Amino acid sequence: MLGVGVLKGLVETARNFFGSYVSEERLTTLQYPEETSPRIEASRSFPFLVYDGSDWQQGMRCVSCQICEKECPPKCIFIEKSPDKKPDAVGKMQFYPAKFDIDISVCMSCQICVEVCPFDAIKMDVDYNLSATNRFSDLLLDKERLSKSNEYYHEIHPTEAASVDADLAAAREKAAPKPAAPATAAVQTAGTGGAAS
Repeated sequence: MLGVGVLKGLVETARNFFGSYVSEERLTTLQYPEETSPRIEASRSFPFLVYDGSDWQQGMRCVSCQICEKECPPKCIFIEKSPDKKPDAVGKMQFYPAKFDIDISVCMSCQICVEVCPFDAIKMDVDYNLSATNRFSDLLLDKERLSKSNEYYHEIHPTEAASVDADLAAAREKAAPKPAAPATAAVQTAGTGGAAS
């Protein structure tokens, strides 16, 4: 019969419309900004830099390899490599970014920078409320504003962060110098059995 699909659609729309006044689970409208929807772990907005420990400068995972800058399709990542090295969170001497900027007004949230990073230093955030009045000062993020702790990463992406931490711990354990085995020189003295009197 002609128009049955249209009628079914209208019935479903009316059911959801009137049901939203009765059932809390059908109410999809939020009173933003007082109410916000819960964060979805699989969502992504813009990149941020992960650091370990409490000091964002010392614990930064980024070693300024510049792979993310080269692979970024809109070319919104700008990195200047440091001329010297400094110890990272585990004490290993590493290069670090003297300058790391991301222009999020150009970023298209493609996540390619995250996928190519061999050090798990850059991840995608879920913060979408980034409205600003000045494009050049508010939407060009430097490394201090981009840096967020590993604890924050665990809050927004708990499953992925646990997997990354397990992989990093295994890699650190593998790269750690093996403790020297104690030298046990088995000195055996050849004793001759004397005749007992």
